Amino acid sequence: MADFGESSKPHYKFAHVFFTEACPDELFQKFCKSPAAKYVKTLKEINISFLPIESQRMAEQLATLCATLGEYPIVRYNKDHEYVAEFTQMFQGKLDAYKADDPSMGDTPEKFKSQLVILDRGFDPVSPILHECYFQAMAYDLLPIENDVYRYSTNSGPAQTEMEKKALLDESNDLWVKLRHEHIAVVSHDVTTELKKFADTKRMAGKDRASMRDLSQMLKKMPQYQKELSRYSLYLHLAEDCMKRFKEKTDKLVRVEQDLATGTDAEGERVKDPMKNIVPIMLDQDVSPLDKIRVILLLTFAKNGQSEENREKLIKHANIPAADREIITKMGRLGVKIDDKDRSRRSKMERRDRSGQVTYQSSRWIPVIADVMQDTIDDKLDTKLFPFISGQQSTGVGIPSVRSARPKKYGWGKDKSAENRTGPRLIIFVIGGISYSEMRAAYELSKANKHWEVIIGMLPDTLKVFE
Repeated sequence: MADFGESSKPHYKFAHVFFTEACPDELFQKFCKSPAAKYVKTLKEINISFLPIESQRMAEQLATLCATLGEYPIVRYNKDHEYVAEFTQMFQGKLDAYKADDPSMGDTPEKFKSQLVILDRGFDPVSPILHECYFQAMAYDLLPIENDVYRYSTNSGPAQTEMEKKALLDESNDLWVKLRHEHIAVVSHDVTTELKKFADTKRMAGKDRASMRDLSQMLKKMPQYQKELSRYSLYLHLAEDCMKRFKEKTDKLVRVEQDLATGTDAEGERVKDPMKNIVPIMLDQDVSPLDKIRVILLLTFAKNGQSEENREKLIKHANIPAADREIITKMGRLGVKIDDKDRSRRSKMERRDRSGQVTYQSSRWIPVIADVMQDTIDDKLDTKLFPFISGQQSTGVGIPSVRSARPKKYGWGKDKSAENRTGPRLIIFVIGGISYSEMRAAYELSKANKHWEVIIGMLPDTLKVFE
């Protein structure tokens, strides 16, 4: 209806309107009284409101996960995207079927029931777009890591011949698990510290700060420890690769991105004129089109949509190829406001004050999901924005919280130490995928608490929902 408003020239000559289900009387009356009514050529109810096969499969997989865990959780969802409510009802039906087959599912002596919160990707479009400066997120963003395999070159053997090596970055690697959620600023120092500890146990001469050359010398002197020392070499290589790419391309972007995401600069002052810092990036030929798109999107989110005219000016200045421009407009499919003429409104949850938790100016943004998880555990999550599914309600969850969860790139992750857990679980499911910063938020929350176990994840099919 906004496209045919009286205050502007209609976007289209005529309109053919099809409702996929019965149109509510109130909406129909509003439509008939609007300026759009005189442009309508077709108005039909075709009753094809159903979820696609991918969604049905996704609901079944999520219900299977809960059944496998022996959980029949209280279910909540964010209400802004109609699809999420439909999906949640579908999931509940499949979960009820498992419960009917096993009436004891979810029954525990615990006073506090487990909870499942279902979110869509549009609830926080910022976190997946930002360049991250934490080790795992930075490595996967800047380096060509495929299927968790990192390839690198190193000198090996008495002749120090250059060889290509590859390493699997997964849960089986204890040092990777220890380092992956650390800020890049401390990774090299942490690797050196671990190397020095190892050297001390083997009575080897170690330095407070080791380099790749130092490691090569140690390998020459102690070839019997080649396997162990290669582990440290791997992460020094990985950290150096990250920093090299960061200084080449990303350093200039991070401050601007953080300012747009948080709305304040490094000194905590409100950013009054974001364009002052954005225009030089748009004109910089060394910045890739996709990185420029990140900045345009962050500006759009910060302004809660912008005019098509201003958006096109930025795209033109940035010299973004035609094939990539639709990335910006397609974000609207997530329920995110792209055009300022869009009259739809998305609710915003009240954010916690986390200014005291900021250690690095390059990482001031805290993912929204961190607040969702903490508020759920503290029984403070807004019931209007995140309603319970019909007939359910909180059982009182405000107790010291969370056992442990280590999320993975795909699927679901939890800490191995939590396999014999005795407390309730908080399960977070995001339709449309999760980012590494959100994984880290779950991990950090898990470390800080102890009574609940947090499991966060997605299913591979969820990325198809908004294609």
